[in-house]
Amino acid sequence: MSLVKAKKHLGQHFLTDKKIAEKIVNGLIHTDQYRQVLEVGPGMGILSDILLERENLETFLIDIDVESYHFLQQKYPQLGDRLINGDFLKLDLTSIFPGKFAVIGNFPYNISSQILFKILEHRDNVVEMVGMFQKEVAERCAAKSGTKEYGILSVLIQAYYDIDYLFTVKPGTFNPPPKVNSGVIRLSRNQTETLPCDEKLFWRTVKAGFNQRRKTLRNALSGTIKKEQMDQHPFFDKRAEQLSVADFIELTQHLSQLMLAS
Repeated sequence: MSLVKAKKHLGQHFLTDKKIAEKIVNGLIHTDQYRQVLEVGPGMGILSDILLERENLETFLIDIDVESYHFLQQKYPQLGDRLINGDFLKLDLTSIFPGKFAVIGNFPYNISSQILFKILEHRDNVVEMVGMFQKEVAERCAAKSGTKEYGILSVLIQAYYDIDYLFTVKPGTFNPPPKVNSGVIRLSRNQTETLPCDEKLFWRTVKAGFNQRRKTLRNALSGTIKKEQMDQHPFFDKRAEQLSVADFIELTQHLSQLMLAS
């Protein structure tokens, strides 16, 4: 089998360090809650080798790269339909995984945010995610309120998942090496089935607040609710980064009341 050539337009950086691959797979700690795991962008299978040794897991692989797909077909003929040539972002996950499952991967940097939003979309089924991202994105996901890294992804992810920043990976462990460090994080689904507020309004509020993060929420949310409908609630005079997840839930509840009253 000829080796797969990493493609820049797909954001491919193949991990070459088996010890780090083992650490990533060992990041899956809630395997009593699911049996199926989907690896996104397996490349030449450094993580897949370890996943397929786990008898308690039924591993699926998806890669958009045709060359990787053919390489993996030869490497793992036993996978059959569990090896998918396709785009994770367009994959109908519910048709493949009707129950609970996990997602793992050394994710392409150029679509990392979209991958996280896709996982959020399927939060009722994705029990756990262990993934390698650009360090800056990994830190943003795990950021706490009041920090400059804290943003839309931080709030939306932390509303539904507990997050652990596991470790940092240096560029030299990849081929080709990226120009930045990478970070591995774990998302573990929390106990919140649904938020105690209008969830669509919650998402809109979080996005609007951070899209104009230098403004106070009184100004940033003026496209969501008219300024004259806002009252003297202290949150309106704060900036989005100053609010915790619980604060955003409270703010959403308050907005709902103001909208009903108008």
